[in-house]
Amino acid sequence: MTESLDKNNFLYPQNSYRGQLTPEHLLYNANLQELAQKVSYISALETGGKISATQAYEQIKHLWKEFKYTTHNLGIVHKD
Repeated sequence: MTESLDKNNFLYPQNSYRGQLTPEHLLYNANLQELAQKVSYISALETGGKISATQAYEQIKHLWKEFKYTTHNLGIVHKD
């Protein structure tokens, strides 16, 4: 394997889907993975001193609201 493929596999790991196989659940899973990746980036920026804790909180809060909205539109119920 080349170095760039190793790096991509490390940064963007992919696992097989293990849930109920419907378009809604696949999209939910993709959105959840995207949320996790973005939260990870924001956390790293805050830890590295590039953004403040308040900025990180506000960005993550915004991402969470978008995720909830998308999930609601897919008809998938989750509890807060």
